[in-house]
Amino acid sequence: MNIHTWHKESKKEWDDFAPMWVKNSQEMWETGSRKNIIPFISGYVQSGLKVADIGCGDGVGSLKLAEAGFEVIGVDLSSVMIEFAKGKTANHPNLSFLQGDFTNLPFKDEEMEAAMVINSLEYTGEPLTVMKEIWRIMKPGGHVCFGILGPTAEPRKHFSYQRLLGDEVIMNTMLPWEFEKMATEMGWKTVADTGVAKRGVDYTKLGHFSKDLKQAVSFMWLFLLQKEVAE
Repeated sequence: MNIHTWHKESKKEWDDFAPMWVKNSQEMWETGSRKNIIPFISGYVQSGLKVADIGCGDGVGSLKLAEAGFEVIGVDLSSVMIEFAKGKTANHPNLSFLQGDFTNLPFKDEEMEAAMVINSLEYTGEPLTVMKEIWRIMKPGGHVCFGILGPTAEPRKHFSYQRLLGDEVIMNTMLPWEFEKMATEMGWKTVADTGVAKRGVDYTKLGHFSKDLKQAVSFMWLFLLQKEVAE
């Protein structure tokens, strides 16, 4: 599948999936797999900064970032998701949304001071190209929180498995350790990382496990990266 087709198919699938996503997104951010993401970011990124939420979906995470004191611009490939998201801006002057392609983000060079990219890179045909775009828009010293799905996360079964049967899919096969290696080789600095346990896994009992083994039983792995200031 070429990149143009990948983007076209990804947009169509997420446009179609949007109503189902909206039914569950609030719970994911408040009590589910995404509940600790905003606190994780807030522990390292100063409130008041300008943040891009890349792959914002219906905007629940963007809204929570805005409520935490950030100036947030959400971007998503799905125009249906963006329409849902725009309904959350009425009482939040520091929150806005744009429909856009992650390989050509609608921001100027070094415009953003931070970014949040949760389970978005997995749905791109060229993750490295998207990472270079995020690097382009990020100010030196800026932080980005990435969330990368673990190898047995349920969405992989829904969006990726069919590739083995010869079907074209919209999810790549990138794993957390591969993402970190790619990011490090690009020049990103890992400031912090933490796992989101897959349901039924107790990380407190895995103290002797290496990070890659913990990633293997994670639902998602969070990375807080920094674009270092050039000397």
